[in-house]
Amino acid sequence: MAPAHPPAHPPAPTPGPSPAKVALRDQVLTARNRLTPAEVGAHARALVEHVLAAPEVRRAATVAAYVSVGTEPGTGLLLDALLAAGRRVVLPVLLPDGDLDWAVHTGAPGGLAPARRGLLEPTSERLGVDAVATADVVLVPGLAVSATGLRMGRGGGSYDRALGRVPLGTLTCVLLYDAETDRAVPVEPHDRPVTAAATPAGLRRFAPTGPGGPGR
Repeated sequence: MAPAHPPAHPPAPTPGPSPAKVALRDQVLTARNRLTPAEVGAHARALVEHVLAAPEVRRAATVAAYVSVGTEPGTGLLLDALLAAGRRVVLPVLLPDGDLDWAVHTGAPGGLAPARRGLLEPTSERLGVDAVATADVVLVPGLAVSATGLRMGRGGGSYDRALGRVPLGTLTCVLLYDAETDRAVPVEPHDRPVTAAATPAGLRRFAPTGPGGPGR
């Protein structure tokens, strides 16, 4: 009689975000939800000024950006200003596996369409996930950033994957509100830092800290 095979072990559960990250996300989102439309608009206008003043943006041929939703720091005016300044703008398209494809933002009527998770995405031809690597500047969403450039997003990992494709030396900038900087951001192995943060108060750069630090 053949020996019985030992029972198969169930797969290990995928670890979720740390309690500290969950708490910080909840705190930031609660504060954002208290903002009035007028406050969101005023902050968005300030962001345009600071982002467009960055030397990398003035020199850029292509800027990777995104369409803000809800009470996120607004990017509508910024996208318009980038196009008016002659920049090529590429926007993300969320794939079923959570990765990000990219497509050109034309600014034309009907150029953005509703998508999953309440997002607006470009309707132009897809460029592939590696298109973000061709951008001279990469603007990303977030909820908080540490004093050394460690960014915290919403937990999907989409932008960590995208940032992993961005070449060394590219300006990677998270758009935030003033109170969301210098936070104690819990770090996980997949987290990718940024090299700058733009808020209504200005643009702040983070010094490289070696392998895996904001210089990446």
